[in-house]
Amino acid sequence: MTTSVSAILPSSAVTWVHVWRRNFLVWRKLALPSMLGNLADPMIYLFGLGFGLGMMVGQVDGVPYIAFLAAGTVASSVMMSASFESLYSAFSRMHEQRTWDALMHTPLTLGDVLFGEVCWAASKATLSGVAIMIVASALGLTQVDGMLIAVPAVVLAGFAFACIAIVVTALAPGYDFFMFYQTLLLTPMMLLSGVFFPRGQLPQIVQTVSACLPLHHAISLIRPALLGRPVEDGLLHVAVLLGYAVVGLSAAALLLRRRLLG
Repeated sequence: MTTSVSAILPSSAVTWVHVWRRNFLVWRKLALPSMLGNLADPMIYLFGLGFGLGMMVGQVDGVPYIAFLAAGTVASSVMMSASFESLYSAFSRMHEQRTWDALMHTPLTLGDVLFGEVCWAASKATLSGVAIMIVASALGLTQVDGMLIAVPAVVLAGFAFACIAIVVTALAPGYDFFMFYQTLLLTPMMLLSGVFFPRGQLPQIVQTVSACLPLHHAISLIRPALLGRPVEDGLLHVAVLLGYAVVGLSAAALLLRRRLLG
């Protein structure tokens, strides 16, 4: 295995697909329980808070609270699904099962493995987000044509969160390390980015901080599309998510090169 800088990049435009396909074939054996696990938490939030608080809150930003929450739940589900796949599952394949070592003893490079992993995590996140959109649409909470606009944003958000989380995996000595990321970053991001209530209700300094968070930009793309509204500053939101993805993937590649290739 080469230790040159090229080792952190995919060896070609298509070789990483073999890593994606390998993960897909393994996941397919347990697809149903995996999907149910990914959907259970966001659905509890959607129906529990949506119908419970919705009876007291009424409308938020001109729509029923449950419709407002449904769009935010899609984005948060994408974040959690991509993150957990890039954290726990990827770490298992890298550290416990040594699957990555086996893959890199084939013509595949570390870059192929890394890019295949984040694309697989983004794919699972997209599947989770689309499933919630379908449920929300069936309940009349979102517009069907808006789903077509929202799907590219879901894919981008899933890829960005996968790239961020894989950095934590590259640094993690064990599974317990992921609790810090989940508790100190993912949970506050859900509370500050407008999933459950409009960001405008937060103090100005908190709004400024939350405007830098990737979940805010994901919600800013997904929620208007699902509610049939124009997306404001769409290019900015796309650029920020792409920036998080590029920086995260680059940092993870360098860290994993040092950890796995010496």
